[in-house]
Amino acid sequence: MVYCWKIVQAQRMSKGKHNVMKFRPCIDLHNGKVKQIVGETLGGEGQAVVENFVSSYDSTYYANMFKRDRLTGGHVIMLGEGNKEEAIKALAAYPGGLQIGGGIHAENASFYLEQGASHVIVTSYIFRDGQLNMDNLTQIVEAIGKEKLVIDLSCKEKDGKWYVATNQWKQLSDVELNQETIRFFEQYCDEFLIHAVDVEGKQSGIQQSLVSSLAAWVTIPTTYAGGARSFEDLALFRQLSQGKLDITVGSALDIFGGKLSYDEVVEQLSNSL
Repeated sequence: MVYCWKIVQAQRMSKGKHNVMKFRPCIDLHNGKVKQIVGETLGGEGQAVVENFVSSYDSTYYANMFKRDRLTGGHVIMLGEGNKEEAIKALAAYPGGLQIGGGIHAENASFYLEQGASHVIVTSYIFRDGQLNMDNLTQIVEAIGKEKLVIDLSCKEKDGKWYVATNQWKQLSDVELNQETIRFFEQYCDEFLIHAVDVEGKQSGIQQSLVSSLAAWVTIPTTYAGGARSFEDLALFRQLSQGKLDITVGSALDIFGGKLSYDEVVEQLSNSL
């Protein structure tokens, strides 16, 4: 997931209820540049990162674009070291309009909120050595409050089940993603961000079974990412999710080297599919 757009609810009338959907943007940073990459190639030993797109613009260009287009609640993802400066510049350009993830922990979460992030996003910090680390989860909730926390439960399929993938998606945890675990994590965060790792960045179509399952499980705002490539995919997603989930479109957009018109996506998805 490098650059992305999410269809999201404009307002929540109450916890777990969605209203009119709109876009939230996302900026992914790798080696200090805005990129679109195939996420599962990141950090692979002896494997080069597959880059779908490398922007000639910096993070503030996109943050200002999102601000201009009134696309609130997006996020910045720091993919490894060397991205902190660009991330902070994006937050400063659009204070309160972006979330931030990548290397976030209890000790630095407040810092990024002070720089202008609306929420922080965590994955590997709360999953250590393939297991849930409750001490770390408790510490970050105590540090910033659940209202400022997004938990990333990106997952891969194994034997017909979904397992949370951590450590730059190289390691499968022992945490199976199902209704029980979703209910558990909902106690500790404001939103979920969930990539279908097997299709993310590949423009191969959405992971339909995961979308349907998530729609049946979640009761808080949840964004799905992975594989969306066309308006047909977006319409299918909305049908399968029954409007209960949000979606990210990244590499498929023309502003990131794809074929989907960004302007058309903004216009059409600001209304309805």
